[in-house]
Amino acid sequence: MIFYPEERIAIFIDGANLYSAARGLAFDIDYKRLLDLFSTKGRLIRAFYYTTLVEDQEYSPIRPLVDWLDYNGYAMVTKPAKEFTDAMGRRRIKANMDIELAIDMLEMAHYIDHAILFSGDGDFRRLVEAVQRKGVRVSVVSTIRSVPPMVSDELRRQADNFIELQDLAPSILRDHHPREEGQRADARPALRAEPGEDA
Repeated sequence: MIFYPEERIAIFIDGANLYSAARGLAFDIDYKRLLDLFSTKGRLIRAFYYTTLVEDQEYSPIRPLVDWLDYNGYAMVTKPAKEFTDAMGRRRIKANMDIELAIDMLEMAHYIDHAILFSGDGDFRRLVEAVQRKGVRVSVVSTIRSVPPMVSDELRRQADNFIELQDLAPSILRDHHPREEGQRADARPALRAEPGEDA
């Protein structure tokens, strides 16, 4: 990873995409350790986390994570997921935060030197290019080691730096202690769109 101590950094986490990448590598992320890691790389200005929430559920497994992140240094950006029934009569959830992430990164480009994008979504290639034209370096964090790889080739080529998520695992891996099972507020719940859906 190439960082400079004096540079201003902002983190942009596509929650669904990062969750899928970490799941593909079979590890859970400790979001406090992630924040601590990047705080040592420069002047961390802001850490954004983007996710959708299913409305009208008595219990949402993602709610404890959202609340924990909100109280522990992350700027949470959420919106309701859209539920619909597909042609086969199956209940589906459409969840997409791309526009929100793109607007925030473009607005923050005036205040930062380095953007860290946790996503492998190829739709962000043009966003990365636009932010680079404003003089901001962009690092993309995702994985090519999962099956299938979670990062698009176009996004990797556009980024100034590609950071393999698996290489970060020793620094951001959540330790599993049996007594903590079932009470972890930082556990990433398994509520996401199914593969192939717009997530």
